[in-house]
Amino acid sequence: MSSGTDSRVVVSGLGFISSIGNSKQDVTDSLLSLRHGFEKVEFLENPDIPIRLVGSVKGFEVNSPFYQQWKWPDGYTLPKELIRSMPPHGVYAYCALTQALKDADIGAESLREDTRTSLFCASAGSPFLLGHHLSEMRRNRGMRGSPFGVVSTISGTLNFNLGAHFGIRGGNCGFVSACASSTHAIGFAWDQIRMGRVDRVIVIGAEDLNAESVLPFAAMRALSQQSEPRLASCPFDRKRSGFVASGGAVALILESAASANARGASPYGVIDGWFETSDGYNPAIADPEGRGIEFCMRGLLDATSTRVEDITYINAHATSTVQGDPSEARAITRVFSDANAFPWVSSTKALTGHPLSMSGAMETAFCMLAAKDGFIPGAAHLDEPDPTAQSLRFPDTTLRQEVPVILKNSSGFGGSNVSLLIRPWRQ
Repeated sequence: MSSGTDSRVVVSGLGFISSIGNSKQDVTDSLLSLRHGFEKVEFLENPDIPIRLVGSVKGFEVNSPFYQQWKWPDGYTLPKELIRSMPPHGVYAYCALTQALKDADIGAESLREDTRTSLFCASAGSPFLLGHHLSEMRRNRGMRGSPFGVVSTISGTLNFNLGAHFGIRGGNCGFVSACASSTHAIGFAWDQIRMGRVDRVIVIGAEDLNAESVLPFAAMRALSQQSEPRLASCPFDRKRSGFVASGGAVALILESAASANARGASPYGVIDGWFETSDGYNPAIADPEGRGIEFCMRGLLDATSTRVEDITYINAHATSTVQGDPSEARAITRVFSDANAFPWVSSTKALTGHPLSMSGAMETAFCMLAAKDGFIPGAAHLDEPDPTAQSLRFPDTTLRQEVPVILKNSSGFGGSNVSLLIRPWRQ
């Protein structure tokens, strides 16, 4: 056990490589001004592909299957022995983690001597690199292949590479529950710290952004074909037509308050609890009535002894899809509006797009910034709420005010739901 008795779980460090900024300051500025991160795209040099926008990752060139051709912003040092076994999103993850460790005032070298720090990661792996290595295998009729073909492509790639590079001696575990993956990682990190098994957990969510990671969702009719950001990514709006894909990486440092206090750290906020449920409905589509996410929010409120009326802000999962947004809106309505409680609601995916399994880590980090700095992100690109969301309260612009209690929702394929409760840090 760590010294001290304060077992609250706090977030003491953040790192961002995202469509709305590659630093804490840039991300905060984007959330305050509702500045989106979308750029036009043409996949596979085919102008007939109807997907026009992505939440782009700026300052990186990682589109080649050959790591020797990759480039990243100045200020980061990625040795050959690390990147040769990583996917493109591994570069994003390394840069985000470097930021988070510096932000938390934790020296990377100290992790090698620390048996009480764990690493929990979430990504879908790299279909891009996997396709390249499999094509090479077939071309050579199985006679040649990369020795890094497995560890650079499958869904545990971040754990393999970052765990080894940073000398992680505590737990090292990956999470795969689609778009709820990194929120699950945060929840289980919370459990590990509260049970006293470790003092600290590094949580990372990251994803590639390329044709191989994006276009399969077009085949599912989940992506918007709009070319205007206001029309393409508009959660809860009547005109929504699908999500805008995004990528990047976000890293969070979770630790016990006792550990943070012992180091003299200044946490962003407290994760006060979490809850998970499953829809048990469909492998890809959320329960239209939102029963799973409703039970998840109610379970969280019960588990944390929180009153419905105490919630100030809900950071919704809403991705701007025709099926998903109404499901969550109905659930929020039953939990809150039917109880005559009206917290502010917004989905920051209106600005960022949807980065799949990293979305929960990214949005939890946004909530930490909001809790510490005192603001509620506005509901960007929302002109006419869907009929299912008519009773919800959406802020037209970002509000500068204290945010005492935040509820964060995430949902993934198969109906995996996670809700977190977040409060500002108080000594």
